[in-house]
Amino acid sequence: MLEYGTAEYAIFLSSLPLEFADRVRVERDGGGRPAEAAVIALQYQEGRKAVAVRFLEGPCEWMRQP
Repeated sequence: MLEYGTAEYAIFLSSLPLEFADRVRVERDGGGRPAEAAVIALQYQEGRKAVAVRFLEGPCEWMRQP
């Protein structure tokens, strides 16, 4: 689940072994085309990991939908 998102970036918590520059696929529960993204920042705190990604194919159209 995304904690924060814009058409260009998203932040979420993850337990996956992600590192800087890894690629991920972000999908919306309600459908829509999956978006490819690259990890641009990681923050570790109290056993949790926050991941910031940048969408690779330009603005993600479904991030603007309610």
